[in-house]
Amino acid sequence: MQFRPCVPDHCTKEGTHCEGCGRSHEEIAETKQMIMALVGFAQRQGYDNVDEFSEFVARSVSAKCKAAM
Repeated sequence: MQFRPCVPDHCTKEGTHCEGCGRSHEEIAETKQMIMALVGFAQRQGYDNVDEFSEFVARSVSAKCKAAM
C-alpha cells in the first residue's frame, strides 16, 4: 500500500474513506494524533530547531521501517 497525503480542498468526511486521498478516516485520525504528539514533545522540549527534529524523526522512521522488512 502506498501512503497518500491529504489533498487540500478535496478531503471528505462521509463514508469510511476520504475521497481526496483515499485513506480511511481512522488512518487519518491516527496520523493526526501521532503528529500532534510529536508537536507537543518538540514544544515541551523547547526545540528551536524544529525542522532538524522533524528531519531526524523522518529519517528514523524510514530506517526502522526498512530494517523491519
